[in-house]
Amino acid sequence: MAGRLILIVEDNPRNLKLVRDVLTFAGYRTLEAENAEDALKLAREYSPDLILMDVQLPGMNGDEALRRLRDIRATRAIPVVALTAFAMKDDRDRLLAAGFQGYLVKPISVRDFPGQVEQLLGASATEAGR
Repeated sequence: MAGRLILIVEDNPRNLKLVRDVLTFAGYRTLEAENAEDALKLAREYSPDLILMDVQLPGMNGDEALRRLRDIRATRAIPVVALTAFAMKDDRDRLLAAGFQGYLVKPISVRDFPGQVEQLLGASATEAGR
């Protein structure tokens, strides 16, 4: 877990700070982007171990950002998890069908969040054959 790099894509400053602080406290390194365009640049430059992406972003939404990440060879294999306030089963199913590797609901549980992230990282490593 220690030192794994996670890109957080969140336009709400409070949510961004909370996610960053919880992950940093748990030993992760983080990058932050407030919009999808910046997230695409950071993903290409740093190749994070995981991207936590808000779905409702200004400008380009999370679904479109995910499509673009999958179109870029350097970012195609990075696991992307939806981090969203959409909490209905249909929302979860839609996001997973769109290609997100996981789904986390906001507001996050400070106690449970690091373990959820670790599970997602473990699942993505297993899928990649690492």
